[in-house]
Amino acid sequence: MRITGGSHRSRPLVSPTDRAIRPTTDRVREAVFGILAHHWDQDRVEGARVLDAFCGTGALALEALSRGAAAAVLMDRDPRSLDLARNNAAALGETARCRFIRADATRPAGSSESFTLVFLDPPYGQGLAATAALALAQAGWLAPDALIVVEQAAASPESPPPGFMVPDQRRYGDTLVAFWTSGR
Repeated sequence: MRITGGSHRSRPLVSPTDRAIRPTTDRVREAVFGILAHHWDQDRVEGARVLDAFCGTGALALEALSRGAAAAVLMDRDPRSLDLARNNAAALGETARCRFIRADATRPAGSSESFTLVFLDPPYGQGLAATAALALAQAGWLAPDALIVVEQAAASPESPPPGFMVPDQRRYGDTLVAFWTSGR
């Protein structure tokens, strides 16, 4: 695993030693960030406040920071994931722009800060993305113009919760990446 673009391009990331954490592949990450930079009328990464829920290795948040995001919160309920994400942030010298929170994205505490770019890469097939998106919105984590990037199994994609739209989605092998927006 490596950072695919920006100031840390080609820098390696530590991968998990077991299959409990499923990191987003370099190919999918590179495609997602290409879409975020060029598909809408604005670059959705430059200056963004990023929330990487179900952060795993932290690769999505760290890729965003490499490509110009302002700051990132990395959230996971598994302490092993947070340790891996912290180690990757430290290796890139990005600890100062990161905050690490041990929490369940499907039951988050209220937030006084909101995020414009949110990554949801939960375990596949458990219906967690829609639950997390709704819970994060209700707890104040989503800015009114937030874009949520959802990685899921192409064989069993989730529908967004009520009030969310899917302006785009792309398939990469057995992975489906959906872009959700809220109607708030």
